[in-house]
Amino acid sequence: MLPFTEKYKPRYDEIACSQESKSALKAFIVDFSKQKKKAALLYGPSGCGKTSSVYALASQLNYEVIELNASDFRNKQEIHEIIGKASQQQSLFSKGKIILIDELEGISGEIDRGGIPEVIRLIEVTSWPIVLVANDAWQDKLRPLRSRVLLIEFKKADKTTVAKTLAKIAAKEKISASPEVLEAIAIINNCDVRASINDLQMLAALKKPITKLDVASLHVREKDESIFKALQNVLKTRASINVFDNVQNMDQDDFFLWLDENIPREYKRQELTEAYEVLSKADIFRGRIKRWQYWRFLYYIMALLTVGVSHAKKEEKNGFTSYKPPSRILKIWLAKQKQAEKLAIAEKLAKVTHCSKKTAKQEIDYLRLAFNTQSKIEVFANELKLEEKEVEWLKARCR
Repeated sequence: MLPFTEKYKPRYDEIACSQESKSALKAFIVDFSKQKKKAALLYGPSGCGKTSSVYALASQLNYEVIELNASDFRNKQEIHEIIGKASQQQSLFSKGKIILIDELEGISGEIDRGGIPEVIRLIEVTSWPIVLVANDAWQDKLRPLRSRVLLIEFKKADKTTVAKTLAKIAAKEKISASPEVLEAIAIINNCDVRASINDLQMLAALKKPITKLDVASLHVREKDESIFKALQNVLKTRASINVFDNVQNMDQDDFFLWLDENIPREYKRQELTEAYEVLSKADIFRGRIKRWQYWRFLYYIMALLTVGVSHAKKEEKNGFTSYKPPSRILKIWLAKQKQAEKLAIAEKLAKVTHCSKKTAKQEIDYLRLAFNTQSKIEVFANELKLEEKEVEWLKARCR
């Protein structure tokens, strides 16, 4: 099956990013001969349309795209051989050519000495527009490059725009999902368009109407598989060193919740009692860190969550155990979704009134007294530039 991201590649005017960014990129490519700077650096978070915009624009202009991944370059010579030739040769079958260098951050590791200077040299002599793509244009290693390229920032689309993109795909694929569910997919992926589309395709495989619970469950399942390996090491073995090393780089709060959920699936009777005794001690240290910022306790927490829980059993466990994601995470996520519009309004209110989000959230509860007519609500909504969903939430509570 073709991925939805490939099957529904957007046209340039359909890319879910700001018109300002798209206009700047198009002007750079179309008027390249007049540009003082011969390369553009597109920067912004993952999934905001940087690479997609280049391909969509190339398709619109009938340009060939020569895509190269910066992480594949190991030294100055390779950069010269690959980019140097591409930057000078004519396109055989297209009207023009765009040289796209993706993941620019990967070009300047310890091994890539001379990488950035070589890219700068090639920019100065190129016959075709060079487009560089990076998540963060302000890294120190890119400093020599910034003054020689046109910087174009790409920002993530808002949840409504991403949800509309998902709705178009859902309609064409005959996927049953409500607007609220599609918006939840966008939110849980932090408005990353590509990730949201991929999640929609995965959820479509359920062959049933998609619910918010399906979305939340998918998000939890997509946790790094290392969490399951870590659980197996802690709950099934007594190898102290391996257990501790396996979870050093994991989020201790997440791992705490996973242990809390799955200890009863592996331990019984006295083992279960001792394991939860160790877990409770780890929780005490977590509280001390939060209250007093005593980060030296973090080592004790990880030791208790790994070696402590592991040695609560007398012998190693055999056989397969089906571990489950923390139900508490799902409950917290679903509760947050119910408050999503209220929190969004509070954030905008705080910005306009120069107060904290916490204060703004408390003040919203009094709005039903102040905005008792349709006209007052509309004035307030326009002032804060509220989205349609947020206005509907406000109207429902101010009647």
